[in-house]
Amino acid sequence: MSERRNLRTGSGIVRYVTKYQDGVSQDGGSGVTDYRKCWCRKCEGSNSPSNVWWELNVGTATHVVFDNIEANHTTLTLFYDRDDSQVVSVDKGSVVFVNIKVDLCVLKCVTCDKTLGNKLMGMFKHFRNVWMKVCDKYPASRSQHKLTFIVSHPHGCSKQVSVGQWKDRIEVDLGRSKFTYTTCTCPGSSGAHVHCLGYRDNWTWPDLVHSGSLKSGLNYSGADFV
Repeated sequence: MSERRNLRTGSGIVRYVTKYQDGVSQDGGSGVTDYRKCWCRKCEGSNSPSNVWWELNVGTATHVVFDNIEANHTTLTLFYDRDDSQVVSVDKGSVVFVNIKVDLCVLKCVTCDKTLGNKLMGMFKHFRNVWMKVCDKYPASRSQHKLTFIVSHPHGCSKQVSVGQWKDRIEVDLGRSKFTYTTCTCPGSSGAHVHCLGYRDNWTWPDLVHSGSLKSGLNYSGADFV
């Protein structure tokens, strides 16, 4: 039998970015790494691997990336905002967390590209600052407006932002909840972060990812503490 390879596309979110030098986190970061040198594919085969690198914590769905075998064949395409965008690829990563029940997979990916690392670090800090302001502003009105938006790459195409409303918040277990929503998605949107305005977990943004669609026409997320 010949080997078959099925290419599939999905979406995700860069949850955190941490810079390391000689295995020590920099810029006030609190991340922990198992490495003392960069472990990207270029440095793996080098006699002089970089001692400075950036690790990206990426969230997606388990039905997009399930384990380290799949992670080893996964490529992240960054900055695919428009059809003519200058994209950057990151092709080295591993699974650090997976939970089938809540449909969440967290990847740790790596780059020692200084330009890319600094750009991602700046974008992450901006995202974190804006997110905390939003969290402080909208909790009181979250059940009134029920605004829900998703940033994804349907069919593997350039970034699309879809806006709708969540309909039901369904408690799964141990404080975890999932949402149903009218926000539009397509194949390839799986794993995209589901932003339910005004909701957060105990610490930061909840790990709600787009999980699938119901026969009713509503879409639904994975589950998290919200």
